[in-house]
Amino acid sequence: MDTTVFEQHESTIRGYSRAYPTVFASASGARQVDEEGRSYLDFFAGAGVLNFGHNDPVMKRAVIDYLEADGVVHSLDTYTTAKRAFIQRFHEVVLAPRGMDHRMQFMGPTGSNAVEAALKLARAATGRREVVAFSHGFHGMTLGSLAATGNEAFRRWSGVPLENVVRLPFETAPGGRTALADYRSALLDPSSGQTPTAAFLVETIQAEGGVNVASASWLHELQDLAREVGALFIIDDIQAGVGRTGHYFSFDGMDLDPDIVTLAKGLGGFGTPIAMNLNKPEIDDHWSPGAHTGTFRGQGISFVAGAAALDHFTDETFLAGVLAKGEIMRERLEQLAAAHRERGWTVRGRGMMQALDTGDGAFAARVQRTAFESGLLIGPCGSGGRVLKLIPPLTISEADLAEGLDLLDGALAAALEVD
Repeated sequence: MDTTVFEQHESTIRGYSRAYPTVFASASGARQVDEEGRSYLDFFAGAGVLNFGHNDPVMKRAVIDYLEADGVVHSLDTYTTAKRAFIQRFHEVVLAPRGMDHRMQFMGPTGSNAVEAALKLARAATGRREVVAFSHGFHGMTLGSLAATGNEAFRRWSGVPLENVVRLPFETAPGGRTALADYRSALLDPSSGQTPTAAFLVETIQAEGGVNVASASWLHELQDLAREVGALFIIDDIQAGVGRTGHYFSFDGMDLDPDIVTLAKGLGGFGTPIAMNLNKPEIDDHWSPGAHTGTFRGQGISFVAGAAALDHFTDETFLAGVLAKGEIMRERLEQLAAAHRERGWTVRGRGMMQALDTGDGAFAARVQRTAFESGLLIGPCGSGGRVLKLIPPLTISEADLAEGLDLLDGALAAALEVD
């Protein structure tokens, strides 16, 4: 396996290549194949980008047809047929059935840029500066979104103070059950020194933070507090959305009404970049034309593939399959935890985002290495990298899912032998 070119010429910052030290040459469905012909089951799926797997044939055909017809690939924010088709289809499949009249804002094609835009708009709409974010949250790597991110390993690289964010404990963190009530009391106390906040930014499932799952009741308490103090309620659904939980949004069925929803990752379906915020009209009206610009807002290929991906969400068998496969994942992880009860492992997640908290970052890293050697790609997350997160493509076959879970079982057993 020749990695000389990368080692000589690519930046030291490369990360995932160190966890997966091979050269991938092709990919299809839930598998990647390296240049020596070895197949790997992909339970990482581009950190949640590839919800519909690698090279989905329907999306690939749509993209090829678009390119062969000389479709517009890059368009800034001009009108194109591809963008119109995507907007119409997204409204028809996602927004209209939920009674949502949110406007679609496209920005630079990363989740971090979506969060940056949401924070700017919240500050513009409220005239306030501070935003409330939560412990263990991950919202991006640019300065505004990084200020809202909790991970010190990422924050320390900023080189400048990360300001204008108030950090509260997430529901599942120590103090999280009472933090909102305590913060409300402080905001209502004119002598507390607390200033009014522009927005509350939250993930319903903290994916990178360790697959920490918020309850509907806690999220309602948060939304109610935002309404009471005149702040916006922003849900970051960048990794947990687009079908990952068995519903399009991770907050579906909770009767929540966010002012802004940030989306990226799986939105484009095919793995090509795109990001979009859903803004309530009365909030969106605070923008001026071009107030948050970006060269890569008009991603023609992502519009085409993303529109095709939306067909999955008119298919009840697809969504039922996500829930069923998520249950298979959860049950298998719980069996593993029960078989090693003395280790204190815990299982958590929703839908096809499931995780095993091993409580030990070094052990989880060893499992990841062993899994890779066995032909399985997984990614640790959470504090100290102690949580093994499983996010295979939603379209994975039950046979591939079972094989991957068997490989995980073997990797855990091998890692335990070293302890």
